[in-house]
Order: sequence, then C-alpha cells, then structure tokens
Amino acid sequence: MNYKIRRIDGKEDDVTSQTFSNFADAYDLLDKIYGDICCSDADYGDIIYYDIVEDKKIEKNIHEKGI
Repeated sequence: MNYKIRRIDGKEDDVTSQTFSNFADAYDLLDKIYGDICCSDADYGDIIYYDIVEDKKIEKNIHEKGI
C-alpha cells in the first residue's frame, strides 16, 4: 500500500509531492513539521492542514504492470 499526503485546500507543495510506502512514514513527516506546535501557541489560521490518504493510482499502476 502506498500513501500520499494531501492538503485539505487541494493545493500542491513539497509535502504533497512525496509518496510513502507506509502510513507511519507519512505521519512521521507531518509530525516532524508540526510536532513542536503546541495548542496554546498555535495560530490555527496560518496552519496548512493535511490528510494522509492511500494512493490508489500508484497501486493500480503496479497491479496493471505486474510489478
């Protein structure tokens, strides 16, 4: 299973251009970026929100090519 990080607003950036072989690696990247933000000192209006999703397009290509 492959995973992608996507922005909630639909835009693309350096984070969304990456593909991960497991959920934990994608999560670790987001944790590295946002892990130090504490709830009390965060300005939530300036934070970019992300989701981790399965990259079914990559999975489909792998199965079609027999890789």
